[in-house]
Amino acid sequence: MAMEGLRQLYRIGAGPSSSHTMGPQRAARRFIGRHPDAASYRVTLYGSLAATGRGHLTDVGLKTAFGETPFEIAWRAEQVLPFHPNGLDFEALDAAGASLGTWRVFSVGGGAIREEGAPPPPSVYPLSTMDEILAWCENAGEPLWRYVETHEGKEIWTHLDEVRLAMDEAIVRGLDVEGSLPGGLRLRRKAREVYLKSRRAGPGQATGLLSAYALAVMEENASAGIVVTAPTCGACGVLPAVLHHVQETSQCSDHEILRALATAGLVGDLVKTNASISGAEVGCQGEVGTACAMAAAAAAQLMGGSPRQ
Repeated sequence: MAMEGLRQLYRIGAGPSSSHTMGPQRAARRFIGRHPDAASYRVTLYGSLAATGRGHLTDVGLKTAFGETPFEIAWRAEQVLPFHPNGLDFEALDAAGASLGTWRVFSVGGGAIREEGAPPPPSVYPLSTMDEILAWCENAGEPLWRYVETHEGKEIWTHLDEVRLAMDEAIVRGLDVEGSLPGGLRLRRKAREVYLKSRRAGPGQATGLLSAYALAVMEENASAGIVVTAPTCGACGVLPAVLHHVQETSQCSDHEILRALATAGLVGDLVKTNASISGAEVGCQGEVGTACAMAAAAAAQLMGGSPRQ
């Protein structure tokens, strides 16, 4: 199976959902590029995308993409398309309301979009299981991050540095804000409170700080702030919190953090390739479970573990 590479896994963008916000917005912009002179557009959302789209600000993301051009949304939560639960139909209309073109696409998780029946994306990595990659590491005498560099080139480090900065900035912003999150429930932000309480010395300090960092990113995500899909918006707080805490307590360099991001991304890419990171397909626990596996791999490497430990 094709493994696309870490640029397609780590995406920087506005929350609160990679599949319900980032994906539809990317799809809309691509469709607008095909029909830039349309007088208006029509979007039909299906299945999970329609059922929870309002709560995930799908309509807001589409509004950002369409700008001042009129568009309407039809919500079809009861109709689930066979290929994937997050289906969208786009239609471009002229001034008289006649159709200029249509496009069906699916938001398949992590901000990625895909057409049914389209050829698979080009594979960046020749191996697609952890056993195969570990065998490569053992035979080459190299760590997991070197496998990433070998197949994505040294330029991958520029992208990963942007990812690192975006993760850190989300933590800093999230720890500084107080008040309520957007939405009718008016849920109170907790990250700063947890952080301030956890700075006091005590046996629960480490757990408290980790929780504060993760909450900071998740609250930024819930506020439609800029986060990194790791591997999704729904699980975007786990990996930044672990990396930030390990760097803080172990004095790891930024260079080491980039290598940890590469290893973590490889784990996430394996799940994306062989299973799914889409909450609509595998539930939110699939997203968070993948994020925990990614964070565990990164932390193990930063603390001196080898690929097989």
